[in-house]
Amino acid sequence: MAVPKRRSSKCRTRSRKANWKATTAPTLNECPQCHESRRPHHACPTCGTYAGKEVLEVK
Repeated sequence: MAVPKRRSSKCRTRSRKANWKATTAPTLNECPQCHESRRPHHACPTCGTYAGKEVLEVK
C-alpha cells in the first residue's frame, strides 16, 4: 500500500478541497402543454405530461 513520504501541508490540502463545489444550476425547458418550466427529459411537475402523454396524476 502506498504511504506518503512527506506530510501534506494544510494549504495544499485545503486548496485541493476548495474545488468541491456545486455545479451550475440545472437547465430548464418550457413544457409544450402548460408552458411552465421543467427539467429536460423529465415529466412536467405542473401538468404531469411527458412526450405529449399524461404520465403523472397531478392534484
